[in-house]
Amino acid sequence: MALRSPLLLVAVSVLIAACTPGTGGGGGGDGSSFEFWSFAAIDQRASVDAYREKHPDVRIELTEVGTSVETAQALTTALAGGEVPDLVLIQGDDLPKFVQQPQNFVDLRTLGADDVTDDYLDWVITQSVAGDGEVLGIPTDVGGMAVAYRTDLFADAGLPTDRESVSALWPTWEAFVETGKRYRRATGKAFTDNAATSVFYQAVNQVSQKYYDDDRKPVYDSNPQVRAAFDLGIEAATAGITARQASFESAWSAGMAQGEYAAVSAPSWMLDRIRSVAPDTAGKWDVARIPGGSGNWGGSYLAIPKRAQNPQAAWDYIREMQSPQGQLDHFGRSGALPSTPSVYQDERLAAATDPFFSDAPTGKIYTDSLLELKPFYIGPDSATIGQEFLNSITNVEQSGGNPDTAWDDAVRNIKTAIGG
Repeated sequence: MALRSPLLLVAVSVLIAACTPGTGGGGGGDGSSFEFWSFAAIDQRASVDAYREKHPDVRIELTEVGTSVETAQALTTALAGGEVPDLVLIQGDDLPKFVQQPQNFVDLRTLGADDVTDDYLDWVITQSVAGDGEVLGIPTDVGGMAVAYRTDLFADAGLPTDRESVSALWPTWEAFVETGKRYRRATGKAFTDNAATSVFYQAVNQVSQKYYDDDRKPVYDSNPQVRAAFDLGIEAATAGITARQASFESAWSAGMAQGEYAAVSAPSWMLDRIRSVAPDTAGKWDVARIPGGSGNWGGSYLAIPKRAQNPQAAWDYIREMQSPQGQLDHFGRSGALPSTPSVYQDERLAAATDPFFSDAPTGKIYTDSLLELKPFYIGPDSATIGQEFLNSITNVEQSGGNPDTAWDDAVRNIKTAIGG
């Protein structure tokens, strides 16, 4: 998954089994054990438990480092000379900077990756391939897009509630914002959670070129598609249609549970989050198409640092758990959308419905969204660039920032952050 709210760096170790001297970054290897770093709140423990049920002799030490950004920061520090894990989960937007450091990772072709790379969506697996063809990561999931909405709150506003009619309300992001204004006029309440992630972040991920052009040159400050998405975010931020609640923070969770907003841009993995933070709202939600029809928010990769003590044990885990069957099983447990298109027609995915969300055909909605997506190049500074744009919109929305200077402010902050 992408985009996590900033938190203090916390390392919470979840010992799935007792550690042995060979586990982790030092002290000799034990082929039946390995150390695994993940970011929090995506329930990697469930996958680890599922693996151990089949392989009770394998010891796994799972450490939830913090947010996806914090996990990448911890990995950067470890690669500089500290103890590295045997296996690490890297969020997709953070991956490019590590792909530029192939010397720090095991080339997974040496463990058999050539036998499995064709299992994954081309544009997803390509992101983990370094300049000389080294395969540095295997995809775990992707985040096809939709909008989750509260049918009861829509009814209160006089809006349609069935998913086809709701999808028809917003063929474009401009129409989504107008629907928000309509909702606000009818109820006096917020329509969506925030402008940064529920509008800008989705619109900018539907472009043909994003922050880099096809020659991999930065164009974030001159690309009209990025500027148009940013302007949409600013319009939403200043239209009075948002609850001004940053994604994943405590107020956002409480607001979701209390019905303080009626719609949220929701990748497939978000549905599990909604269930967990708002359990009493079961049956009050449904899922409609995302404006623009396609999108992706999230997706991660499993990689093995070069100095890992037990790379074979880590690879065995990757190969089994991220196989098409493994990803399909994971979808059943968590709703994470597979990055292996061979399972998209499997009935367990294609015919999947979700009773919490009014029996919405989530399998079809999310795979349709993903298959319509036109991929673009993600560069080494894409995560930093995107975060500064998000920060600028949030500053306008929550802190009274000047919408007229927000774009220039963001561009200036980006240049400071990445140089140039």
